[in-house]
Amino acid sequence: MERITRRAFVGGAAALAFSVVSRHVLGGEAHQAPSDTLGVAGVGVGGKGSSDVRGMGGENIVALCDVDAKRAAGNLKRFPKAQHFKDFRVMLEKCGSQIDAVTVSTPDHVHAPAAMMAIRMGKHCFTQKPLTHSIYEARQLGLAAREHKVATIMGVQGLCTESHRILCEWVWGDVLGPVREVHIWTNRPIWPQGIPRPKDTPPCPKTLDWDLWLGPAPKRPYHPAYAPFKWRGWWDFGTGALGDIACHAFDAIFWSMKLGLAKTFEVEATHSGCNAETFPKWSVITYQFPERGGMAPMKLVWYDGGKKPPRPKDLDPKRKLGGGGEIIIGDKATTYGGRIVPEAKMKELRSSLPDKSIPRSPGIYKEFIRACKGGPPTVGNFPDFAGPLTEIVLAGNLAVKTGKKIAWDVEKLRCTNVPEANNYVRRDYRKGWTL
Repeated sequence: MERITRRAFVGGAAALAFSVVSRHVLGGEAHQAPSDTLGVAGVGVGGKGSSDVRGMGGENIVALCDVDAKRAAGNLKRFPKAQHFKDFRVMLEKCGSQIDAVTVSTPDHVHAPAAMMAIRMGKHCFTQKPLTHSIYEARQLGLAAREHKVATIMGVQGLCTESHRILCEWVWGDVLGPVREVHIWTNRPIWPQGIPRPKDTPPCPKTLDWDLWLGPAPKRPYHPAYAPFKWRGWWDFGTGALGDIACHAFDAIFWSMKLGLAKTFEVEATHSGCNAETFPKWSVITYQFPERGGMAPMKLVWYDGGKKPPRPKDLDPKRKLGGGGEIIIGDKATTYGGRIVPEAKMKELRSSLPDKSIPRSPGIYKEFIRACKGGPPTVGNFPDFAGPLTEIVLAGNLAVKTGKKIAWDVEKLRCTNVPEANNYVRRDYRKGWTL
């Protein structure tokens, strides 16, 4: 069985014994010793941000920031000692000396500006998926996290589960044989797409600071078609069904199949048609990865908007393809839903499955907190995992946007065959906002 290198396991395999590190080693007076409680600030604390702040609740929640007072009300009440802010820039400037770590759980278009400011101030950073709104932002956050030596993790809880480690052990233990094809599908979008910009201008709720909600995105009137939930379908704010789910769905594949070692890949898309405002009603996006690190060339196909892959020939006739799932096709075996199919083959192989060889995670929040306090790096850290994974995911949207097959150069962060695709690798920020 292949031994797991530190690079392959992105820092998690060589788990270090926990120890107390002096304050100066972690970077000055603003950092607490690992034996102390972390000072935590939340950026975006309603919706998913509510559970992210609660996940850090065993630490000291010193500041909470949200542009929507109504959605933030629960956490503002739950942590009455925390200072309240609407603008994360003001919060970080005023409370910087009290903050060791930051959670960022805003809409996608604000992820990078908020996370980057925190990282440059030496704060550890937990950022929801997808890591960023653009490919360029993902690369820059990874570089900054490495430069400032902060602990980081992207909010993909599945990466910290038993099933992801089992898949890696199966793939690296040759249980499935060379994997040449993967199919992943989702029930997203569960919000409108393929629609025009609304023309009416209803009043903005008094509890919402619309200008701050827009952040770096181009200015437009408030409309409930965007906030608080439907923003994912709009190019200016979200990353579509792919951006919403693929970081969750691709993470185990990225890890086990060593996709981070690919120097180039191709991606093309078919879809219902998109416009300048929103993502399409459905899409099928096909990635082609060459051989990398001893792994066979592999096709990865993504389906959304009700589209599904062909049914695996070995699947029990009574089993149906659900609203979302994953099929991994190897030369020796196929998996669906984390189990080898058919079931008889799963039973046959059970006694020969490899032993556990990858350290197990205590859970996403504990893993992040442990890293903040001097423990081993998280598996989902920005430089080695979250950044490169997000770059691959968002490259799919280049194919959606241009309608052409994209040849992607990973190192140069450029499309080599469709020049206009490079116009969407990064975005311009509205005046007053920077990366």
